Formats: sequence, C-alpha cells, structure tokens
Amino acid sequence: MAAGLPLGRGFVMIDTLHPLHEARAFFWDEDPENAFREEELPFSREGSGREQWLRSPFLHMLRDRRTTLRCRLEAGETHDYSALEELREQGQTDYFAIVHRFRDSEVLDEVYAFYARWTTRRQGGFSDDEIIALERLSVLLGLAIRAAAQARLARTLVEAYLGRDPGRRILSGRIIRGEVERINTVLWFSDMTGYTTLSEKIESDQLIPLLNDYAEVAIAAIHGAGGDVLKLIGDGVLAIFPEAELSDACVAAMRAEADLRRRIADLQASRRSKGLPVADLYLGLHVGDVFYGNIGSPDRLDFTVVGPAVNEANRIASMCRSVDRHMLCSSAFADLLPAEEREKLVSVGRFALRGVGHATDLLTLDPELVAPPGS
Repeated sequence: MAAGLPLGRGFVMIDTLHPLHEARAFFWDEDPENAFREEELPFSREGSGREQWLRSPFLHMLRDRRTTLRCRLEAGETHDYSALEELREQGQTDYFAIVHRFRDSEVLDEVYAFYARWTTRRQGGFSDDEIIALERLSVLLGLAIRAAAQARLARTLVEAYLGRDPGRRILSGRIIRGEVERINTVLWFSDMTGYTTLSEKIESDQLIPLLNDYAEVAIAAIHGAGGDVLKLIGDGVLAIFPEAELSDACVAAMRAEADLRRRIADLQASRRSKGLPVADLYLGLHVGDVFYGNIGSPDRLDFTVVGPAVNEANRIASMCRSVDRHMLCSSAFADLLPAEEREKLVSVGRFALRGVGHATDLLTLDPELVAPPGS
C-alpha cells in the first residue's frame, strides 16, 4: 500500500503438516475494523472444509497446473465461482490469484503449496505493472511464510508426538542421549478396561475410533489441568504433572481425574446413542523420583520418564480391576493433598504390587461422595 499498490483485500495460505488442520491462512482487508486475522483451516477431504475447497478457484488452478489466475471482476469475469461473485458484489473490481508449488505431485492431496489472492476496488483494476509486482512479491512472501511455518511445524510435531514439555525441551537443544534429570513428580497412568476382550469382539474398523475417543478424553483432561502426556502405550496413557510444588501437582491431577470422569460419562452416552461399543478407563496416581530425559539408542531416542516410581504407577492402575475401583492412588500421593481433598479418599488396603519391592497403601475416591463414570 505504501508503495502505491491499490490493494482492497489480501489472502494467503500455506499447506501444513498438522494432525488437526490442513492449512494456515492469513486475511487482510483495507477496512481498519477488519484489517487482519489468521486461521487454521480444516481438512479439505471432509466436512465443511471439503465443500469450501470444491468451490475454490485454487483447486481448479492445481488441477489445471496453472500458476496464476486473473479475473476482471468489474467486467463480469467471475467464471461462476461464488467467491468471486461475492467479491464483485462487495465492490472489488479486479482479482489476481497465485499458486506456488514447493513440492509437486500428480496427487493433489500430496501437493505442498503456497496460495495468494489479491483484489482491488479501484476503477479499472490493477495495471499490468502492478500484476507483475504482485506476482514477484507473492513468491517472496510465500518463501518467508514457509520459513516461519517450518519452525512452527517442528514445534507442532514434536509436541504432538512427544508431549508439550518434552517438545519444548528438545527444540531448545536437549537432544543428547543420556541427558536426563532427576525429578520428583506426580505420575498418572490410565488404561482402558476390557480392551483385550473388546478388541476380539468388535470389527477392526471400530477399534481405532474407539482407542482415539478414549485417548482424546484422557489427554484433554490431563492437558486441561496442566499435565503433560509423555507416552501412549496401546490403550494406556502415561503423564506427569510438573508443578513447582508437589502438593499443587497432586491437586491438579485430582482435578484432571474429576474432569476425566465427566468426559467419560459424556463419551459413553454419545457412543451408546450411536450403537457403538463403550469401555471405561481406570487410573493410577503416584508420586516419586524419576529420571526425565533422553533414553534409547543413538538412532532412536525417547524423551520420557523411567524409574521404579513409573512401574509402581502402572501397577497401581492395574490393581483397579482387582478392587473394582476406577481410580487408585498411593498413600504417598494422598499425603500431599490438602485436607479437603484428602477427606474424599478412603483406604482400600495394603498390597504387595507385582514387581514392587515393598507393600503399598492404596486409596480411592469415597463412593458415597463421587459417582463412578457412566453411572
């Protein structure tokens, strides 16, 4: 604008590798009240994103292998695109779109590209020199956005696959094998009840959605209370609550447990209404010293926690089936809770856990105070 280009509206978009979004988009408008916004765009192969993509001029540019498209809107050149009709009705006089492929493919879903479109409301539209400038500058803008997107992509992927805190640590340089620290933390281990039996009874195409549904509610509850999911082990979830004060971490874990029960009840009701199989989750909570960091071989590292306390948390969760409780915690965990939280727990006894060299006192939520999930 400062250089004299009479821009009315601008839109740029770049494909991204993300488990929830297909592209990242930026919108600009000469109207100062609606000047700028950015959005994550849904996948174009499903839902509302598909309908929007099928009507987009960009899709047809990809199919026809076109790099530019100009439509003089004031002359009625909209080619029956509803989006261009709307722009013309809103007073835009000229439209110029660009597709720059960073990675080409005969399969459209595998193309990695940058997209841009520019409009003006000036009478007569863009001049030829302005079109040349927009084409040249858009490619440079695409490269700049790609560089920023690559950094964002790296953060998204490591956090999605390794966890939020491990992802941040790895990107900050914690990548050396054996580089670990000893921490005292709250450990969460949840697992699905009856998974083995369910996996033998239900159709294979129902198994992955079942796992995804229950992993989603567990992870949402953990993240919502400030926890970090470190590992998905089949139908199990290993997480920590890295609060500075252990007592605060224990309270956060209990908050996540309460949220988990609500989410499971909602999920079970939703799946039953659709005639889908349901399951439940059981949970073990513990606190102890663990080693936290890079463990593995030079070719394959994992950023996780190891130590006897991790094994103990797993065994505590497994005991839920034996005592028919949805949640069990160790006395070490319970002793760190404030009095009002501790009063919600009752003892289920003292147990010799498999693989643990000492007996452990276990507690659960008082059934008179807390209804189990799905009840």
